[in-house]
Amino acid sequence: MQLTIPKGKKVYFSSDNHLGAPTAEASRPKEQKFLRWLNDIKEDCGVLFLLGDLFDFWVEYKRVVPKGFVRILGKLAEFTDAGIPVFFFVGNHDLWMNGYFEEELNIPVYHKPQEFTINDKKFFIGHGDGLGPGDKGFKRMKKMFTNPVCQWLFRFIHPDIGVWLGHTLSTKNKLISGDEDVVFLGEENEWLVQYCRKKLSQEHRDHFVFGHRHLPMQIPIEDSLYTNLGDWCGHFTYATFDGIEMELKKFEEDLKKG
Repeated sequence: MQLTIPKGKKVYFSSDNHLGAPTAEASRPKEQKFLRWLNDIKEDCGVLFLLGDLFDFWVEYKRVVPKGFVRILGKLAEFTDAGIPVFFFVGNHDLWMNGYFEEELNIPVYHKPQEFTINDKKFFIGHGDGLGPGDKGFKRMKKMFTNPVCQWLFRFIHPDIGVWLGHTLSTKNKLISGDEDVVFLGEENEWLVQYCRKKLSQEHRDHFVFGHRHLPMQIPIEDSLYTNLGDWCGHFTYATFDGIEMELKKFEEDLKKG
């Protein structure tokens, strides 16, 4: 997809907000902070990319979605109503999306990494889960979670039970929660760096942008740049692209667009 960012506007990237974790009450300050960030960036936001795990758990039944998050969903609708494109990539915590964002918020939802050309720079963008070597336990679990038969069977569970079960697994299961996935492995051992190198051997990209790792980092790879967005659980980091430079930033509320 080709995107052109007007002069004075920026592309914003955010990932791994995990709204609702560990409980709705405990998550509320984090949700409020993210809402303040959305308010802060709206003025100069040309495009917003949300790279998954916005929610700590999300599943869509035919006529039911999880309660809560009304202010965030309303703010995202405000963006799209104002003509600001928003793109959503599912993560490993909210991969059970099936039309709600598209129908209610006019937000395209992607289940796999996608290519974007932004002001003549080639971007490869995704959540990042299950990519590269290793992570075999999670990859097996993801195959089960994305299996159409398993998803069909899950929808026979009453939503009250299904959402409770999903949230409990999301919080307690380390393969899903990523509690063991927050230690820097070194540039050569980072799975996503290895994945980027493989993709570069096939075709050039200027930027690779992922979440999932919960570690804010930027690593040059040949003549490309890999950016991991960090999270909103403790780092409160995000990235911007102004048409030329890709910058990783921390949201400091005493500094305008810090």
